[in-house]
Amino acid sequence: MVKYILKRVIHSLITLVIVISIVVLLLRQMPVEGYFNNYDKVSETQKYVKLQSLGLKDPAIVQIGKYLNQLLHGDLGTSNKYRENYPIAKIIARKAPVSIELGLLALALAILIGFPLGIAMARSTKGRWKFWDKFGTVLIVIVQAVPSAVYHILIQLYGSEWFGVSMLYDKRDWRTWILPVISLSLGSMVYYAMWLRRYMVDESNKDYIKLARVKGVSSKKINSVHIFRNAVVPLVQYLPESILFTLMGSLYVESLYSIPGMGGLLVQAIKIQDNTLVEALVVIYAALSVLGLLLGDLLMAFLDPRISLTRKEGSRSS
Repeated sequence: MVKYILKRVIHSLITLVIVISIVVLLLRQMPVEGYFNNYDKVSETQKYVKLQSLGLKDPAIVQIGKYLNQLLHGDLGTSNKYRENYPIAKIIARKAPVSIELGLLALALAILIGFPLGIAMARSTKGRWKFWDKFGTVLIVIVQAVPSAVYHILIQLYGSEWFGVSMLYDKRDWRTWILPVISLSLGSMVYYAMWLRRYMVDESNKDYIKLARVKGVSSKKINSVHIFRNAVVPLVQYLPESILFTLMGSLYVESLYSIPGMGGLLVQAIKIQDNTLVEALVVIYAALSVLGLLLGDLLMAFLDPRISLTRKEGSRSS
């Protein structure tokens, strides 16, 4: 187990370095105007000096090395346009709590509805009318087939009318949190329901479940102790990743409701072409993606000790 964890951590660190390097190289191909607040009023000499001070005149490998060194010291650089010469780390420190607060609520809602819905769908497959299975399937198809931007707007338009609340987020009014939280939770909610239903149906058809029924084990015990417990194991590997992304908020939802969080900050940084701020935020999201995958692997390893990392392939096996 320890060996597996160490290998996964090392692989994730290598992946993170590669991802950050690619992000830095790509984003530094953006127009240099994004590194100046008043580009048209700056002389060519001043432009050259500024770009040189930022290390943009160095070879690519040197730029990557310097940026990685900055990250190790907690330095994300300074903003050029959003708030000139202000540390990006301080900007994010003020924005992140908003996304985390809404993200936690959205995550709780997704789990509280998604898991029970998945369980109800799985049990409904054995029934005559299969109501919950049909209901859940329709909901999943709608959420996955319809572009998220469409149903986010519909939720905002009709939800604000039904609940009698403002279309825009107001931290002082908890009612304005309802619609953004619902919008943020929908994707994860149907994802949990869909996969939990699938894993539970697969488990219910296995031989050990059939044997338990023959032995007279109660359906309640079979569903809760055997089917659900084993079905939730492969699902938990996706929880850390979805948790991290939900906590950081949705780019579109935060912009739609004017929420002063991480997602809205990235959209605004792109609009005003603040290259350094965009670079820092994209790196953070990339790091969260890698971290989510790592946590998912580690959680799976703790829940299922049969998982190991093969020497030749470096993949999971049981």
